[in-house]
Amino acid sequence: MSAAHVLAYDRFKRSGDVILACGALIVSLPIQVAVGVLVAAKLGRPVLFKQARPGLNGDVFTLFKFRTMKNTAPCRGMVTDEQRLTSFGRALRATSLDELPTLVNVIRGDMSLIGPRPLLVAYLDRYTPVQARRHEVRPGVTGLAQVSGRNALSWEQKFALDVYYVEHRSFALDLKILLKTVGALTRRDEISASGNATMPEFFGSPTEPETR
Repeated sequence: MSAAHVLAYDRFKRSGDVILACGALIVSLPIQVAVGVLVAAKLGRPVLFKQARPGLNGDVFTLFKFRTMKNTAPCRGMVTDEQRLTSFGRALRATSLDELPTLVNVIRGDMSLIGPRPLLVAYLDRYTPVQARRHEVRPGVTGLAQVSGRNALSWEQKFALDVYYVEHRSFALDLKILLKTVGALTRRDEISASGNATMPEFFGSPTEPETR
């Protein structure tokens, strides 16, 4: 698409995000209340997980999700994510119920329903210039990388898919991602990278040697 068409689609998408997210928030409210009660009972308070994440153009916002991990407690051997993640937390992640509060981020304009996943602020200085293009659009609740392998993919594979989305975003591609998201939720697989609760930390991609 031309730059004008991309701009027009981004505006159309933003309107659709607000309408769909508001509807989903209202419909899911009873479920969110129930999940919140269970999180408080099984994991304690606070019920919500809040963390700074970079969004469009790298601007930082506060991400909202339901907690899936116990608090850090070195005396009880709960330090790493793998140790702190309970079976209840795994179930929330497998069904993506932990993501429901993120609808508020969509309504506020921090995120979109579809786009690259918002990662850690610390990663901003670790991206290559090409990988950093993932911040040319709002981050999404779901995205092309999530329906193409989720955490079974390497960081480089995920970022390549993010950049592909940035360059080819369209209504057809968003619809395809949305439909594949439903399939990914029913499979409930590829949630964790091998040996990790989610993904290992990203420390930057290896630099390729210069060619002479």
